[in-house]
Amino acid sequence: MPNLGVVAHAADDLRVEALPEPAPRADEAVVEIAYGGVCGSDLHYWRHGAAGASVLREPMVLGHEIAGTVVAAAADGSGPRVGVRVAVHPLTPKGDGSTPWPADRPNLAPGSSYLGSALHLPHTQGGFAARVALPTRLLHAVPDALPLEAAALAEPAAVAWHGLERAGDVRGKRVLVIGAGPIGQLVVAVARHHGAAEVFATDLHELPRDLARQHGAIAIDATDAAAIAELHADVVVESSGTVPGLASAIAACRRGGTVVLLGLQRAGDVPAAIATAITRELTLTGSFRFADEFDDVIAALADGTLDVSGIVTHVLPAEQAVEAFGIAADASVSSKVLLDFTAAAAADPTVDLAVDSSQGSIG
Repeated sequence: MPNLGVVAHAADDLRVEALPEPAPRADEAVVEIAYGGVCGSDLHYWRHGAAGASVLREPMVLGHEIAGTVVAAAADGSGPRVGVRVAVHPLTPKGDGSTPWPADRPNLAPGSSYLGSALHLPHTQGGFAARVALPTRLLHAVPDALPLEAAALAEPAAVAWHGLERAGDVRGKRVLVIGAGPIGQLVVAVARHHGAAEVFATDLHELPRDLARQHGAIAIDATDAAAIAELHADVVVESSGTVPGLASAIAACRRGGTVVLLGLQRAGDVPAAIATAITRELTLTGSFRFADEFDDVIAALADGTLDVSGIVTHVLPAEQAVEAFGIAADASVSSKVLLDFTAAAAADPTVDLAVDSSQGSIG
């Protein structure tokens, strides 16, 4: 079977190509990828050739929401053995030699690399391929009870978990989620897991609102400003990454409440009702990726206490990556889209290689 990969070359230039077989370093295992979730950053590389400040300057294998099975253990003896099913933590924390950062919050390390990121050059190649070599420090064993389709949600679920926990203990509280896309759906699920008394979710589209209802949330049309402002939520998680979403988050938060800024806003100045935040003594807190929550998320997925049923709306073969990305970009018809690498068909033997074999491993 060819080692098919999903490679971004430039804006609007996404290709499914045959890659060289992985050449692992001593501390890397070869993982046969089963499923990979299409993330918003993957969509940005496809549509714009960049995700924020991370600009494509060379072909890059996308993907950081991945799960699979170890098919070759690391030569140095570290990490899982052959046959172990794993979810992948995409972050390698690293300082930049000058910028201070808290050692107990590795997600804030300023020189870090992340699978499928163009921030650095050479780019950090991602995991959307049939077989990839990955450092064993990134590999987390998956319990037998957890299907690999659900294990592929561990990374975005950890983003949601971290975001909600930035607000502290939400047990017995009223939680509002602004934007019921994939991350917003997972925030709803985590809020239920964490014991929130009431969970609300807003979105512009009916399908995401229906999915939120299935997970016990009260869904509100995002254009209903009056209904949102009347919620007086203890905790609001802004997951849309939009200016109107930020305005709704501040308007909906009760006096003395907390707004978690989870959705990544556009670069530069963003208008916000700061006077309202001041007079209500709101706590506005950022949330970026996640830290040490990954194993807790895997355990909650495995025992079913973190219910992610229905959040994956489409699973397409990896060969149909371009179609899958198009579906993922349409918020009105999908939530989370997975690529299935388990049954890759024979690739066209005339296809060009996207990555030269001299580049070796991914990660």
